Amino acid sequence: MRVGFIGLGSQGGPMARAIAEAGHPTTLWARREASLEPYADTDAKTAATPAELAANSDIVCLCVVGDADVEELADGPDGLLAHMAPGSILVVHSTIHPDTCKNLAERAAAQGISVVDAPVSGGAPAVEQKQLLVMVGGDEADLEKCRPVFESYANPIVHLGPVGAGQVTKILNNLLFTANLGSAMSALELGESLGVSRTKVCEVLSGGSANSKALGSIAIFGGTLEHLAPIAGGLLQKDVRLAADLAQNASAPEGAVFNAADNALGLMDHPR
Repeated sequence: MRVGFIGLGSQGGPMARAIAEAGHPTTLWARREASLEPYADTDAKTAATPAELAANSDIVCLCVVGDADVEELADGPDGLLAHMAPGSILVVHSTIHPDTCKNLAERAAAQGISVVDAPVSGGAPAVEQKQLLVMVGGDEADLEKCRPVFESYANPIVHLGPVGAGQVTKILNNLLFTANLGSAMSALELGESLGVSRTKVCEVLSGGSANSKALGSIAIFGGTLEHLAPIAGGLLQKDVRLAADLAQNASAPEGAVFNAADNALGLMDHPR
């Protein structure tokens, strides 16, 4: 399977490298030439346009930031869908609204192209260990075609249901992570008001039953969100907003998880 990859950022870049190093014929495209330079030591080829990448790929993977980025790349006369061959698969690794994936899948199906939503969790270190978590929505047969590619960087690979199910699950993951940040900060602030330093509380809680990935992220930066905010604040704000939209459309109550998430977003100066 020939693989095209677009989105060579801190998450997508290591994934693209892993695909190429696993021996899959790989083509890369980026808006800036400099973004392609780190892959000169691999067998990956580069395309001059997304259309060229699409025409030379059986699977096209997108790991860009948001809904608008995905739609801009996919649609239009110079977009991916216009140049992908029938039977090919568009994989959305980005975290976006499930409805965006469903609508994209409908447009793609009219041309004989499949869409798989496959958001990821774990970051670059997980890619290096081939232990990235991939949350898949789409047809099981399409997943099996993609599986050898996913296995170059991921384990586990979890099939969650039809197109959009992967996005729903990833959004819930990020909502709960944000809420855990907010709850952990509340506990640390309480401990500080009771006379125990944040760093000491972090040290204890990190070794106890209250430990979490969120607490670990806070502990790394000395018990605050000050340094995490510029890195993750905007992305978590986007994902909590997506979760709120899903809840509203389902007429489901937001519940305590949103209260804690809002606390974290407020502390990072990225209120919902």
